[in-house]
Amino acid sequence: MSLAHPALRTLRQRFRPLLWFGAVFVGVASLVRLILLIKTRHEVPADIGSYLYLFAVGFGYDLVTYIYFAWPLVLVLWLLPRRAYLSQWGHRGVFALCAVLAFAVLYLGAAELVFWGEFSARFNFIAVDYLVYTHEVVGNIRESYPIATWTALLLVAAFVVMVLSRRVLAPRDEGSRFLGRTAVVGVWLVLTVAVSFAVTGAMKDRSSNNYVNELAGNGIYQFFAAFRENELDYAKYYPTLPDDQAFANLRGLLKTPDATFTSDDPQDITRNIVADRPEKKLNVVLISVESLSGDYVEGLDVSKHKHLMPNLDALAAKSLFFTQLYANGTRTVRGLEALALSVPPTPGESIVKRPNNENLWSLADVFNAKGYESEFLYGGYGYFDNMNHFFASNGYTAVDRNAIADKDIHAENVWGVADEDLFTLVMKRMDDAYAKGKPYFGHVMTTSNHRPFTFPEGRVKLPQGSRRAAVQYTDWAIADFLKRASTKPWFDDTIFVITADHCATSAGKTSLPVDRYHIPLFIYSPKHVQPGRVDRLMSQIDIPPTLLGMLGFSYTSRFYGYDLFRLEPGRERAFLSTYQELGYLHGDRLTSLVPRMPVKQMLPERSTGDATPVDHPDPVDAKAAITYYQTAAYLFTHGLMKRKPAG
Repeated sequence: MSLAHPALRTLRQRFRPLLWFGAVFVGVASLVRLILLIKTRHEVPADIGSYLYLFAVGFGYDLVTYIYFAWPLVLVLWLLPRRAYLSQWGHRGVFALCAVLAFAVLYLGAAELVFWGEFSARFNFIAVDYLVYTHEVVGNIRESYPIATWTALLLVAAFVVMVLSRRVLAPRDEGSRFLGRTAVVGVWLVLTVAVSFAVTGAMKDRSSNNYVNELAGNGIYQFFAAFRENELDYAKYYPTLPDDQAFANLRGLLKTPDATFTSDDPQDITRNIVADRPEKKLNVVLISVESLSGDYVEGLDVSKHKHLMPNLDALAAKSLFFTQLYANGTRTVRGLEALALSVPPTPGESIVKRPNNENLWSLADVFNAKGYESEFLYGGYGYFDNMNHFFASNGYTAVDRNAIADKDIHAENVWGVADEDLFTLVMKRMDDAYAKGKPYFGHVMTTSNHRPFTFPEGRVKLPQGSRRAAVQYTDWAIADFLKRASTKPWFDDTIFVITADHCATSAGKTSLPVDRYHIPLFIYSPKHVQPGRVDRLMSQIDIPPTLLGMLGFSYTSRFYGYDLFRLEPGRERAFLSTYQELGYLHGDRLTSLVPRMPVKQMLPERSTGDATPVDHPDPVDAKAAITYYQTAAYLFTHGLMKRKPAG
């Protein structure tokens, strides 16, 4: 049938708003991509191939996303009878819908620019998580950005677009029939189904430069892809070994001089740990500092900020200072999971937020068996990220912002109270435990080093609202806490462990930039810990067993982590992950496991995050990486991480 055929001409008239919206959608998406490219130009290879790739592939993703996004308009143009469509109210209704869609596209484009500024990535699993906690997220946005002004400007932009589009959107229909319109909708449905099966979010990831891959995507598409893949079945998506072989390998990997397995069951990793020093029931304060990147601390080789944290820089010389520690992931819950459970990250959502995460073997269980009071203390409301439920169900008493009286709060924002007020609460809880004659273990999670970066006035010289100012305040608050704690009768018998949940930024030129996982660790106790520097590679999951070893504890363990001081040289490793990609750092190699892809390896540059691909992966490291991640996922999903394994 000729394109000039009256029936086809009529359908083109009826569905012309759909073509208009396609031009608006792809135009805005391309403009956003261009702006992001300009913002990230120093991180993207300056060659025509990279530019062509990100715009060509990006155009494809924009079209795919448009097919989904245009469905409300498709349905209206299909179902509205011809007489109603040509009427004044019909025209106004279609015009209003087009205006809403235009504003939505502009608003989401602006939101992507803001999200990129924070995370250097398109919408991803973080955006999915944020959708759940609207109070904190909306409050954070309101406190951090001039939302009212931006919204007004976007409304003006949408108004201008609609004024310029009046003629294009004028209703025309010289006699379309419902059957003909149905054929168009049928084609649209076929296209929707086809791209749903044929296109995935990972198809764009063909460049060795992660920024190119991110720019080649579409934020709206990536958001829904992340939502769909928020929980990943390891056995379904990742390289595997036979289960019996994987657990046999795991036993070999977990065997250390201080450990003896308690049974011959290959899936039971329970071990008796025997200390090599006298037991000391010292108080322990484990502080996981929000976004304490290694590059803020001068003593680490990735440091990029001089004199930003003078108190922690000085504390390094008074502490046992670990310089090669790597975080499990890029979210707070990943850090909490590592420090509480000492397990590698499982793909998809963190265990902290997953169902059936109660009664797991935790660090608090070890302390509780020694007669300690174990608490998790958080400066915000602990329902966020399911923290209160997780910790209260796994051996801790969960204590959050609700335990702090208004008169004791010097400053607060939507994320929580100022760190100094949280530390005041910690000291009160320790005073109570001391009065009862009980040793105390407190895991403290701070919030001040988080956007909107506000804190009490007069603490640091930098103005409120910037990351650098919040980092300086974090440094001040920790020093102030240690100074106040030094006046307490329990101070001399307390070990302070200061580390991070994750780094402040996670994006880099590679999908797993190791410098974006590098965090500090200080273990400080003037009466009990000899200052020194430890330069061995260390995982975040090694902190619990290393700490327990320093206390001289003999205990039952089901942890994956090592006591670094009882581990033979050469066996050190670390785990780095996003919600999909699982990394295993051992020696000079980083092994990466990605859904539905073969194992890949690279030689990372730890100070810059760059990496050189390895053509022939080391089978030993590949097998170890699969073993760790496969067994951790298996144990959790089968209820075998619990204190009393199911079945």
